[in-house]
Amino acid sequence: MENRLFIFDTTLRDGEQVPGCQLNSVEKIEVAKALEELGVDVIEAGFPISSPGDFNSVVEISKAVTWPTICALSRAVEKDIEVAAQALKYAKRKRIHTGIGTSYYHINYKFNSNQDEIIERAIACVKYAKSFVEDVEFYAEDAGRTENEYLAKVIEAVIKAGATVVNIPDTTGYCLPEQYGEKIKYLYENVKGIDRAVISTHCHNDLGMATANSIAGITNGARQVEVTVNGIGERAGNTSLEEVALIVKSHDSLKVETNINTKKIYKTSCMISSLMNMPIQPNKAIVGRNAFSHSSGIHQDGVLKRRENYEIIDPADVGINESSILLTARSGRAALNNRLEILDIKLSKERLDSVYEEFLLLADKKKDINDDDIMLLVGDVKTEERRIKLDLLQVVTGKSLIPMATIQLDIAGEKFSATKSGNGPVDAAIKSIKSIIHRKTKLQEFLIQAMTRGSDDIGKVHMQVLHDEQVYYGFGANTDIITASIEAYLDAINKMSHNGRQVNQQKELIEDNNK
Repeated sequence: MENRLFIFDTTLRDGEQVPGCQLNSVEKIEVAKALEELGVDVIEAGFPISSPGDFNSVVEISKAVTWPTICALSRAVEKDIEVAAQALKYAKRKRIHTGIGTSYYHINYKFNSNQDEIIERAIACVKYAKSFVEDVEFYAEDAGRTENEYLAKVIEAVIKAGATVVNIPDTTGYCLPEQYGEKIKYLYENVKGIDRAVISTHCHNDLGMATANSIAGITNGARQVEVTVNGIGERAGNTSLEEVALIVKSHDSLKVETNINTKKIYKTSCMISSLMNMPIQPNKAIVGRNAFSHSSGIHQDGVLKRRENYEIIDPADVGINESSILLTARSGRAALNNRLEILDIKLSKERLDSVYEEFLLLADKKKDINDDDIMLLVGDVKTEERRIKLDLLQVVTGKSLIPMATIQLDIAGEKFSATKSGNGPVDAAIKSIKSIIHRKTKLQEFLIQAMTRGSDDIGKVHMQVLHDEQVYYGFGANTDIITASIEAYLDAINKMSHNGRQVNQQKELIEDNNK
C-alpha cells in the first residue's frame, strides 16, 4: 500500500495542550466520534500518565470509537508505558506512542546524557511497550535538529527492537522543507529494515512551514502524517489536517491517497473551534471564512463566469455550500447584481446604476457589505417613491429628563411636524408620527441588532406592525439606532399605503395638524 497515506490525528493530545483548549471527557468523546466519521486512521487520545482525566478520556474514547487505532502517548519511562497500556484496555486497535529526545539540545540539556545512553533508553522503551501491544510507535523528539547520521542509528535500533511506526518530529518547527525532505530520504536510504516500519511526520508551525515540511516528508517516502484539525497545537500549532487532505486531493502527482471524507472537514473544523474556544482566523486555508470568498471585482467577475478561474478547490468538497462573493469598494456591478439576484431582487439597468453608486459610497465607509446593507441600499433608492419620508428627527433624552421627540415628515411633498413625549426616545418619536398620521397600529415585534462590530457601525431594526388585522414588516438601518427605528416604523407605514391607499387618503388622515 505504497500509495496509502495514514492520517494520525493528535487534536486530542497535542492540540489540547494549548492553554484554554482543555476538554472534558464527554467533549473528547464527541470529538473522537467526529474524527472517526471524518475518516482519520489513528486518534492520539491523550497522555494517560499526565492526569486521571487524561487516563479516563483514553479509556472512554477506546470504548466509544470502533475502527480507528487509538494511540496513547508516553515518555521512555516504564510507568508511563504501563499506564498507557492500561488506558488502552478497551481499544479495538491500540498503539503505544513512546520515545525520547535525540537532538544535541535534548541529550545534553534536557537529559544530561549522551548519545549511546539515549539509544539504549530508546530500545528499552520500545521493547517494553511491545510487551503490551503489537503496534508501537517511536518518536525521536526534536528530530528536526538531530544530525541525520545519529538519527538513522536511533531509528534502525528501535525498528530492530520492534517499532512499527517511526515518528520524525520537527518539534520546534525549525526545518526548511528541503531539509526535512532530505532527512526523510536519508532515513529511507540509510536505515536497515526501514521497510518494516512506517515513517511518520510530525511538524510544528513555528516558522509557518508545518504543512510544507509534512508534504516534503510525504514526497520523500513518509506514509503517515501527524496533524490536528485547524492546525491547533502548542505555540504556533501543528500541521493542519485539512490542508494535508486537500493538498493530497488536489495533486495527483503526490501519488498518495487518504481515507479522509473531505466533505465533513468544515463541519468538524467548526465543532473543534467551538468546543476548544479557538476562533479560526478568517484567512485560514480551507476552513477560514475567507477561504472561498472573493472581493476583487476582477476575481468576482472571473468566478461568476467559471469557478475554476480563481478556485482550485470546489467549496462543496470540504462541506461548504458555495463560494462567497464579498461586496467591497473593489466590487463591480456584476458582483452586486449577482447578490441582488440571490436576494431575489431584480433591477433595471438604470436602477442598478443608481444602487451601485450608493453602494460604492457605503463601501468606502464600511469594511464589510452584507445582505442587510444591500436591502438598505435598495430601500434607499425606493425612498424616492415613498409617500411618507422622514425629514427631521430630534430627540431629547437622559437619566433625569422626560424623553421628547420632534418629528417632521414629508407626505407627498407637504411638510408636517409634531412633538410628543414617551417612555423612551423611540416611543416618543412613534407617538409623534401617530399624531400626524392617525392610524391604529400595534407594534408586535421590535428587534434591534448590530450589523457589524464597533460602537460607530450600522445597527439594523426589524419591526412587525399590526394594522387592520394584517402584519406589515418594516426595516431600517443607521448608525443612529433611534433613526433606524423610526425608519423601520415608517417603512411599515408606507407598505400599508402601498396596500391600496392613495396619497389623498393619507392627507385626509392629517386632520387639524395642517391648520
